[in-house]
This record gives sequence, structure tokens and C-alpha cells, in this order.
Amino acid sequence: MIKNKNRNHSIISREIIIRGLVQGIGFRPFIYRLAHDCQLNGWVRNTNEAVLIRIEGKEENYNCFRLRLHSQKPWTAIYSSMEEKDVSPMGYNHFTIEASEDVSDQVTRVSPDIAVCEACLDDMRRSSSRNYYPLVNCTFCGPRFSIIKSLPYDRKHTSMAEFILCEQCQIEYHDIMDRRFHAQPIACNQCGPHYELWKTDHKTKNIHEILNALAIIIDNGGVLAMKGTGGYHLMVDAGHEDAVHKLRSIKQRDQKPFALMFKDIKCLREYAYINNAEQNALTNWKRPIVLLRQKKSLVKGINEGFGALGVMLPYMPMHFLMFDHLKTPVVVMTSGNLRDEPIVTENQVALKKFGDRVDGIVVYNRDIHNRIDDSVVKVVGDKQRIIRRARGFVPLPVQIPVNVDNILATGAELTNCFAVGKGKEVIMSQHLGDLKDFETYTFYTETIEKFKSLFRVNPQIVATDKHPDYLATQYARELELPLIEVQHHHAHIAGCMAEHNQTEPVIGVCFDGTGLGDDGHIWGGEFMYTDLNSFERFIHFEYLPLPGGDKSIKDPWRTAIACLYRVYGRALTGIELPFMNKVNMKDINLVLDMLDREINTPQSSAVGRLFDAIAALTGTCIHSDFHAQAPMLFEALTDESIQSEYTFNISSTIQLKATIKEIVDDIIKKIPIPVIATKFHNTLVSIIVYCVKNMMKRYASRKVVLSGGVFQNAFLLEKTERELAKLEVDVLIPLQVPCNDGGLALGQIAVAAAKREQQKK
Repeated sequence: MIKNKNRNHSIISREIIIRGLVQGIGFRPFIYRLAHDCQLNGWVRNTNEAVLIRIEGKEENYNCFRLRLHSQKPWTAIYSSMEEKDVSPMGYNHFTIEASEDVSDQVTRVSPDIAVCEACLDDMRRSSSRNYYPLVNCTFCGPRFSIIKSLPYDRKHTSMAEFILCEQCQIEYHDIMDRRFHAQPIACNQCGPHYELWKTDHKTKNIHEILNALAIIIDNGGVLAMKGTGGYHLMVDAGHEDAVHKLRSIKQRDQKPFALMFKDIKCLREYAYINNAEQNALTNWKRPIVLLRQKKSLVKGINEGFGALGVMLPYMPMHFLMFDHLKTPVVVMTSGNLRDEPIVTENQVALKKFGDRVDGIVVYNRDIHNRIDDSVVKVVGDKQRIIRRARGFVPLPVQIPVNVDNILATGAELTNCFAVGKGKEVIMSQHLGDLKDFETYTFYTETIEKFKSLFRVNPQIVATDKHPDYLATQYARELELPLIEVQHHHAHIAGCMAEHNQTEPVIGVCFDGTGLGDDGHIWGGEFMYTDLNSFERFIHFEYLPLPGGDKSIKDPWRTAIACLYRVYGRALTGIELPFMNKVNMKDINLVLDMLDREINTPQSSAVGRLFDAIAALTGTCIHSDFHAQAPMLFEALTDESIQSEYTFNISSTIQLKATIKEIVDDIIKKIPIPVIATKFHNTLVSIIVYCVKNMMKRYASRKVVLSGGVFQNAFLLEKTERELAKLEVDVLIPLQVPCNDGGLALGQIAVAAAKREQQKK
């Protein structure tokens, strides 16, 4: 209790309701201490709708409180709204933290998982302390979303419920002035979950033995599986080539780049270029993987041909202890799964999947209730763009200008995320993966049920993609709810509009890899005039046949042959292009027969497939081992000093016959591939600017939305933004969600909400 020595009869009494990220981050203790410092009385409590504050005292004291409520809030706190109203004085003579109250079906934001703070690291490094403990945390850091089962956020509703606090932890938990006051996941090495090292010959719980043993494994080229915040990681020394190749064999992953964890920023600077925005992304409490331009080469097998490193810094206490014992300052830290499967979370499953493939497994006995991967971001033009939205970001909601209450959006087939609506907030799921994999689809359906329960959503409408073969669409139809099907690329543009609170029509540029169009063809090179309800297709890239359909995505050479066929017909076989020597001539002739007869050659306007084709033409990527490999490799070749471009033609469609012919001529002339790659990128930028200019003449809007997976290409995006800025238009790009299909559900739910409002009117 806090006694107020300055009480008098002239007091003000206010009720304050704060919504946002204000639970699970030490917010109530912050309010308590602030009230104490400002000599105010009353109480604070969590509800599942907001944080509710009742406060009484002198007006000058209240003004001080209100000012510091904003200027000194916890670093993770986000206020989405704050309401104040005068209430009748109750004569409080102290300030208290009251028990959480379950008052409605609304919820406050669930906190994402937070990287360990410096204060906890200092505690841990005092080896005599109870907090020399590799799961140490406090009110301001530690697991949140990964362990929560229901709201309000109290220990009994998390996977920490079974761990009974020892006497010392109890004292800290109940001491309002302690940093661990009401920190729901806290424990120490006396009462909390513990780590174990599992090897074929023994198990050990002693943390010193575990750290020494894992260091021996990594330093000697072994492979380690280790349980992280949201799932397992597989880990090797990034400087040990044999270990890296062994890891690729285990993961069944031939060429996709591996993510790296560096000991600290100093070590990282030796291998990558880092600007201030990138350093902020690396070191903030979300601790995502950040894509950086590479400075120094690593061993073969890390990221051949990509020119960028996916890097992160330690974010769990165990990571810091690990680097204290390792010789290497950098390890490969990749998701603990086999190809296309979801990340492993359960200890026995890790033993079954990895036990005979790795040299040791480091586990702990606290359950991961919500599986979640590492997030991936890239800084383009000093702005953080999300590539994969997961740990640290989920489940922070996106506020949008339409009411989305009780709408479920099922997302796409690849890089799936779904979304649920509460009021005007959209809660996006974590990255789930490719739904074609059975285990991922199971993860998808289970996570939808968890979100419905956790966020108390009772879907009345389901929004989904128009593609009838998408499993997400089939799932939506099986729910037997009112169904709103949203065209794929309209959803991409609408999601960005909603994020930026844009309800008036915009000029939308959607460059993507696939998506069913309204005419039955595959779209993905679209210029659209759109609002949240509908769209008008202004112009698109000329359709290109994809020989073998989805096979052309795995074998970009097929699309390259289709491009050559468009220009030269069957005479293309007389052109000496190096890439054709790497493909069986029988296969080429089979593709030509398919093109002649128009058999299994779906038509596509997708820019993603154009990138595949040109990457294959130049020999950059003939066969693709993973999604978007060809465009990623092609982007890595670009050179900002090159300003030239190729010829293109625009009539009723955007035609690239002249572009293809000039590229072929450059290849024959042995023009360096980086020059060709850059000229192709520059050509696309010029096409965008040309089409946007024409759309501005026709439509009133001066707002341009850029979305779709192709705009993950930093060279293309940054140059497009720069050139469009010269037209004095507002350029909007997705910032809170990915521009790829991981952000599609945001657009689906926004369109469904707009259509619902239109129907009401």
C-alpha cells in the first residue's frame, strides 16, 4: 500500500482505459510506481479488453502522471487508444494493483515473445546467483505468445503453470518494487524448467556440463538440435564446411541460404555491411533475422550466389551462454524441421526426427504452446520491410479503417498466414508455411482453432482466395459460413490500403508469382484501379504460356523456352544460348510440342515467372530448388551504377518481345550477366512509371500501392519508389505485414469487411 500524505479535499478523480500492447510487459507495475512517484491513489487492473486505471489526487500531480505515462512507458508498450473520463471520487488512501478481471469477449493485445533484457543477462552472469539460469526473464522480457494458452495473461494460463515458485521467486513476484513483480514466466535454477542435453550414450541436467558438451559438438564439426523460444533450431559452426554440408543433408535442403547467428554486432560487422536502420532492426526487442549485404565470404554451402546474409543476434539467455563457451563467433541457426515441414516444438518429436541424425539435442521441459519461427526482415530505403512475420511480431494486430469483427480470412497456399478480426483490428497468424504439406496443413487448422479460442472470435464470415484448388479455399468452403472470395491481387493491394488507412481508390501495381485471375488465367503483372470493394484492371503483361504448369516453377528453363518461342518460334533451337546446353534436347523438344499444340500450357501474366525466364535465359538458374530462388539469384547480380534498359512495347498489354530479343543479343555478344540483370530490372521500373503516368491521366488518384511477392526485390522496390517520387505521388508499400502471400489474409479480411458494410447500406 502507498499512503498519500498530500491528500486534501480538492482532488480530481479519473478513469483511464488504455488499449494496445499493455499486458505481459510490466505495464501494471509501471503504473503503480508512477502513481507512487506522483503521489496519487487508486488502482490498476487488467481486463481482457484493456488496462483499467482509477486514479485520484491533486491536479498538478495528475498532470505529471499523465505526461510520464507517455514519456516513460515500457519500451515494448504500444498504445492503440487511451480514454479518460471524470468519475466520482471514492476517497482512496493508497494505490493498488488489483486482480485481473474477465469482463467481456474483447481482448487486449497478447504480447509477442521478447528478447532477454540486459538486466537479466547481468543477473545470469553472476554465477553464484539463483538467476544463473538459461531461462531467466523478468517483467520486461522473456516468452509470451509462445507459452500463452488463454487470457487474461496470468501464470495459470501459460505453460509455466506447473512450475511452483520457490520462496525467493515468490518474494520477487510479489514485491512491487522488484523487476520481476508479476512477471508470469519467472523462475530460477531452483524452481523453474531446466535444460537437458540428450546424447546417444547419456543425458545430463547440469548446465555447466551441457555448455561444455555443446561447445565440443559445435567446435568439432558436429550438428546440434536446440530448443528455442518457438521451436527447435539446428545448429553448426558456420566456419566448418563439412558440418554445413551435413546440415544440408539432414534438412534435405540443397541450395536455400542458411540463417546465421552472430555473437555480437562487432563480429557481425566483419561479414556484413550494416546501416543504422539495419542495426536498429537487429538489436530491438523483436530480434528478427535481418537480410544484409555481404562483405566477407563464409564457407561454401552457406549462401552461394545470393550476395546477402540472413543474420540475427542472440535473443535467449542460452544463446549468450553458448557463445561464452564456443570458439566460433558465428553459427548456422536454422529452423529445426525437415524440408517443407513445420518447425518441431515437442521434445520427443525432436528425438524421433533428429536423434539419429545429430550429435546432441538440447531440450528444456517447458512446453511451447504456440509454435513460431524466427521473423525475417529487410531494410529498403531506411524502412523495415517484413519478409516473414513470426516471433517478435505475432500476435500484434494491424489496425485498419473498417470493422472486421468476427471475420476469418484463410490466406493463400504458399507462405500461409491466416487472420481473424476483432473490431477494427486484424490479428494475423504467425508464418505457417506451404499448406500442401500434410503436417503444415494440420498445424494450420489447429492454429486457427487456437486463435479463435484465445482471441474469442466466433467467425460469422469467411474470406478466402478465388482459387478453387487452394487448400485454404477448400477449408473455407467446408466451414459452411457466408463466403466471400477475393481475387488474389486485389487482396494484395487491399491489404496495403487497409494498413495505411486508405479507403479512397488507389492505383495498384501488383507484381506477383501466381494467383487466379477473373478470366481463368494466372495473373501477377497487374496495374489496377482499386478500392476495398472492387477493382478495375487497367493493363497487364502479355500472357505467356507456362509449359507443364507448376513444373515451370521448378524448372525455369521451361519458361525461358516459352519466351524464346514467342519471339523466334521453333527456330529458337538454332540460337546458341549456353543455358540450352544444360537441358536435355528431348525435354526441350517436348516443351516445344506442348507450345505448338497448346497442351498443358496455362497462360500467365506474372512478373515472377518473367524473372524465372530471364534468370534461366542467362544461365543464372536453370532448375529451382526452392520458392523464388531464380528471382533472388537474379537480383543479387544487379549493379546500381548501370542505368541502361531494354525496349518494351505497350498497346492493350505490356509486351516484351523486343526485350527478349535484346537480351538474347546481349547473351550472344557475351555482355556480362550483371549488366543484363540490371537492364532487365531497370526496364521493369520504366514500365511501372510509364503505366502509372497513364493511370494518373485517367484516374483522379495520386496514391500508388506497390505489393505482391516480386516487391521483396530490394533493387526493384527502392528504384521504383525513387522514380515514382518524381511524379509527386504518395507511394504505399506493406510495412506491418509481408508484401508476399504472407500478407494476403489482411487484404482478404479488409475486402470482406468492406463488402459487408456495403451490403448493410
